[in-house]
Amino acid sequence: MRPQGIPEDYIKMKAFPFSLDEVAKYWLYLQLVLFNTWEDMKHMFLEKFFPTSRTMTIKKEIYGIRQHPGETLHEYWERFNKLCATCPHHQISEQLLIQYFYEDLSMIDQSMIDAANGGALMDKTPVAFGVKGPSQTRMVNEIGATSNERLENQLTELISLMRQLAIGQHQPTIVAKVCGICTSVEHPTNLYPTLQEIE
Repeated sequence: MRPQGIPEDYIKMKAFPFSLDEVAKYWLYLQLVLFNTWEDMKHMFLEKFFPTSRTMTIKKEIYGIRQHPGETLHEYWERFNKLCATCPHHQISEQLLIQYFYEDLSMIDQSMIDAANGGALMDKTPVAFGVKGPSQTRMVNEIGATSNERLENQLTELISLMRQLAIGQHQPTIVAKVCGICTSVEHPTNLYPTLQEIE
């Protein structure tokens, strides 16, 4: 919220010192007489704490960033964002930043991003990066709900089957005695009728 009639540059000049650590704040207070505008203050600060050589080194790191073997997509994304934050004035367009990040992803992570994006990320126009169309999430969630119901039904069936197996283990097993001579279940081998007559 900005007070009416106060220029944005004036607010930036007054708020900026609160974002600095001790060394930078001390330097700034020694220089206050030199700053008439926000642009002057920003320019002098960047020259002092972000010399051109440091800026170029960080920009080269951004251009050549690569996903390390075994590094997850999330870890790579965090490392990339930290690198970009170390040089807030890199002046690299958002489209190029996305390209640098994407180009050296593992094939699996590129495929995941392309699938989540609904097509190859690099085929998007600069405008398409920022344009959000109808949300695909609703459809995915609807499909997910159907899949969840199916999984719940399968889980219920599995639990029922496990209960039946558990009950079956606790009941005494009845083994039918089959006659080894005639394969009848009406009598065991030792009670075969012909054998009974011999005895």
